Amino acid sequence: MKISAKAEYACLAMIALARRESEQVPVRVREIAEEHGIPERYLVQILLQLKGAGLVYSARGSGGGYRLSRPADQISLYEVLVAIDGPGEPSRESLEPAAQALASVWENICAAKRVVLEKTTIAQLATSGASGQDWVI
Repeated sequence: MKISAKAEYACLAMIALARRESEQVPVRVREIAEEHGIPERYLVQILLQLKGAGLVYSARGSGGGYRLSRPADQISLYEVLVAIDGPGEPSRESLEPAAQALASVWENICAAKRVVLEKTTIAQLATSGASGQDWVI
């Protein structure tokens, strides 16, 4: 699974929303964009994808913005990445035998990464920056 810049921005947005989860008010797109240096118009597109995946919801109006659709400790990093980039599962159907063997190794690596991503929650990432803990994926 290759992580695109768009998916990275989505993760940063989700972390920003998780860090403000206790405030129980929607977070404006502009605040997230400025905090993480993400172009605002691009962030709107990303948040719409996350909304379509059921990970965030939006509130309109002067006090509007975005919030997580469920607690941050119930949203995995994998869900966010799949919402933006899709599952990215490799296909071996048309490969020659030697290439199929190599593809099998890559699939095992992808499966191991997926386990880590599924077990890593947005809440863990939101609190790791505050505690100085670094995550390596």
